[in-house]
Amino acid sequence: MLDEVERWLARRSWAAADRPLDLLLSAKRSTTVSVVLPALNEEATVGEIVTVIRRELMEAVPLVDELVVVDSGSSDRTTEVAAAAGARVVHRDAILPRIPAVPGKGEVLWRSLLATSGDIVCFVDADLREFSADFVSGIVGPLLTDPDVHFVKAMYDRPLGDRAGQGGRVTELVARPLLNLHWPQLAGFVQPLGGEYAARRSLLERLPFPVGYGVELGLLVDALHTVGLDALAQVDVGSRKHRHQDGQALGRMAAAIYRTAQLRLSRGHLVRPALTQFERGEGGFEPRTYAVDTEERPPMREIGEYAARRAA
Repeated sequence: MLDEVERWLARRSWAAADRPLDLLLSAKRSTTVSVVLPALNEEATVGEIVTVIRRELMEAVPLVDELVVVDSGSSDRTTEVAAAAGARVVHRDAILPRIPAVPGKGEVLWRSLLATSGDIVCFVDADLREFSADFVSGIVGPLLTDPDVHFVKAMYDRPLGDRAGQGGRVTELVARPLLNLHWPQLAGFVQPLGGEYAARRSLLERLPFPVGYGVELGLLVDALHTVGLDALAQVDVGSRKHRHQDGQALGRMAAAIYRTAQLRLSRGHLVRPALTQFERGEGGFEPRTYAVDTEERPPMREIGEYAARRAA
């Protein structure tokens, strides 16, 4: 590990308990905080997450100013459950309808900048179980108390079933090797692909957003190049329990992440942006080919509607 990264780990890695709520409220002043939950068919978990944030960070203390669930076309009761729990629910397609939406988590996060107004934007995945408010207050904390910090990732244990520390397979097999080899300054991040992170709007609006699974890696790498390592940080929030995907879904995720890294290394294009996997059928193993996300949304500040709203 680079000496620079060892110093960064000592300087920019904290625990959620390092900043109690009274300290955050004192530091908050006029700064506004938006929490965004991207959701697709998460009726089983989204309601509890919204309930905890509202109860502990909006009603008990005024830390969060805005709580928005951005739905990307759920076929279950995600939107009804989220609204009943107290979130403002916005459909992805209703945000910036001039630009047709494409499937993908990054697409939802990018559009959420136009549907929110907070000076700090905090993203939280909607499939978390046994959710703790520390996932929000922990990563928002450094942004409220240290003006030099611009981007904060959550770090946590990721159990896989009953096995501790075995989650995050794409992180260990794809993202961590890529970062260590090509962006060694980022080798200190425990959960580079984690979906829980917060950033200043002034940074997010300057960054391009990969539309799919590559969004976390893309934002992290681009934040490094935009504001530098010392403006990035991470906070330990405990343990993250969520719904795990099967091996083939992880393969598609890995391909999108690799493509995101490749684009940032070369600023070129994949020769063949597709991934073929195999499934056993009646006649043996059958190929299934999936497109790899190749689209990225431009920095939000380049979008006319966003610029007009900010000027208003």
